[in-house]
Amino acid sequence: MSRMKDKYASIVPALREELAIKNVMQTPKLEKIVISVGAGEEGRDSKLIQNMADTISLIAGQHAIITMARKSVAGFKAREGAPSGIKVTLRGENMFNFLDKLISIALPRVKDFRGVPRKGFDGRGNYNFGLDEQLMFPEVVYDNIMKTHGMNITIVTSTDDDKEAFTLLEKLGMPFAKGKK
Repeated sequence: MSRMKDKYASIVPALREELAIKNVMQTPKLEKIVISVGAGEEGRDSKLIQNMADTISLIAGQHAIITMARKSVAGFKAREGAPSGIKVTLRGENMFNFLDKLISIALPRVKDFRGVPRKGFDGRGNYNFGLDEQLMFPEVVYDNIMKTHGMNITIVTSTDDDKEAFTLLEKLGMPFAKGKK
């Protein structure tokens, strides 16, 4: 069992008490974490897009897929069937391992880090935030990357309430920025 999964099991009673939840099954929990990268102009270079996919796979510990454009859009210079991004969906043990690595290793390595923004909740209990570069993860070797890129991380919870999701992530150790909720 991973450290983060053990931590979740230990915070469940306090979480239920704080949120006044009577039924154990209504306790908020993590469902999945989705890591995605938009290809943009890099989508035209197959070696670069493959390097990006390899980097995300290394970070996530699970194979990332290259997503293709569903239809052509002239304004974005996107062709149907051309690479448009990379994504990986983490569940179960991989999800807890990635969250532990993100909170305890990667985010503290960000220069001038003041916490992740509190305004990333979508109204349905899910939390989204972006990272500017992939170099903060210890698996990434600087010499092996062709171009630095950011990524979007979505944490999906089982609750529909943003306050419950915030409480869950805060108790798991997510370093939120100081200020208003």
